[in-house]
Amino acid sequence: MEDPQSMLRLAFRVRDMVSSLFGVKSIGGFSGNPAKAVTVGDHLDFFLVEYVDSDTLVLTERDRHLDVMTCISTDGPSISITSSVRVHNRFGQAYMIPVGIAHKSIVRNMLNQLRRKLSD
Repeated sequence: MEDPQSMLRLAFRVRDMVSSLFGVKSIGGFSGNPAKAVTVGDHLDFFLVEYVDSDTLVLTERDRHLDVMTCISTDGPSISITSSVRVHNRFGQAYMIPVGIAHKSIVRNMLNQLRRKLSD
């Protein structure tokens, strides 16, 4: 996430503004700061690193409304990203409606951006 999309930055700002009205902590989005090394317990922006090896990175973010776990794994030249969400209350359910719709497109765009960067 060295070069977060401008639309994603805006989405995080809107998310933080709306969520703050419901007592949800601000996460600020992606900073663009690259990590040279990652170990369990580190934070990558708002995510906590739960597991890491040469092929897998598991990240979590938990609050009182929902818990998110994202697994990024590689198999040769292939990459997979899987996210799981556990919703705790009605705000979490409402929050997931727009996020659930947008998430697939956001991840697809991020992977396309990565593909272009790696092919340069």
